Amino acid sequence: METSSNRITPAALQTLRDWVGRSETVDDEFGAAPVRGLAATFDLDKVRCQPGDDIGPLWHWLYFLPRAQQSQLGADGHPRLGGFLPPVPLPRRMWAGGRLQWHAPLRVGDAARRVSRIASVDHKAGRTGDLVFVTVHHEISNGGGVALTEEHDIVYRAPPQAGEPAPAPQAAPAGAAWSREIRPDPVLLFRYSALTFNGHRIHYDRKYVTEVEGYPGLIVHGPLIATLLADLAARERPGVSFRSFSFRAVRPTFDLRPFRLCGKPSADGQSAQLWAQDHEGWLTMQAEVQFA
Repeated sequence: METSSNRITPAALQTLRDWVGRSETVDDEFGAAPVRGLAATFDLDKVRCQPGDDIGPLWHWLYFLPRAQQSQLGADGHPRLGGFLPPVPLPRRMWAGGRLQWHAPLRVGDAARRVSRIASVDHKAGRTGDLVFVTVHHEISNGGGVALTEEHDIVYRAPPQAGEPAPAPQAAPAGAAWSREIRPDPVLLFRYSALTFNGHRIHYDRKYVTEVEGYPGLIVHGPLIATLLADLAARERPGVSFRSFSFRAVRPTFDLRPFRLCGKPSADGQSAQLWAQDHEGWLTMQAEVQFA
């Protein structure tokens, strides 16, 4: 695919947009082992994981995992370009956000099907090169029909440039009613990578992430932070189901220092604003949950 100085040509963009509408179907079973693994990783000792028990919000990300052969992986640990996702020729990939809506519970033991479709491919010329945004629509069904719909935003970025300025940080909101500190040590990141079969080296290979990708430390998975924010709301509102959840990554989080999960419920208790902030108080992720 033709590119120039990290700029995607109109012809290359059109090729990427030919992926819009492509779909894939994956079947899986919501076994108990991943639930037990994530419960242990989150220090939860009373999680119910017998057949018929509800799985936690966002814990469905432990299933329908891509299992590329070792020979099909690129230098960064991701599968090489092509396949279901469009072959965006930009090396830095990030799960930028998403929107989820529950229609029925997902339970341990469910035989489930996920139908995924490329919804859009958009391009933006940034200060340091191209950005390509890919939105994927997922529909997860179990024996009762469609249980969850989800839109998943992926952003691809140009490689880092020498002297590239960091984006201006944004202050986190004040007035949190809920708060919890997380220490993102390499073991936590390794365990989440293992549970999600994620080979991306930015989460466990310090030499690679600092010397090749140019980051100061291991990057905490965006889905891990989102799941921890959902877990914060679930801890504060035990027994209350989620109707919807949306999140947006704002700034990378590294394993170098603790970060904080925060939340503030609405006056009527029907929703809550959630966010993550780093040790300096900068916003790293914002989210909103609507309770059922």
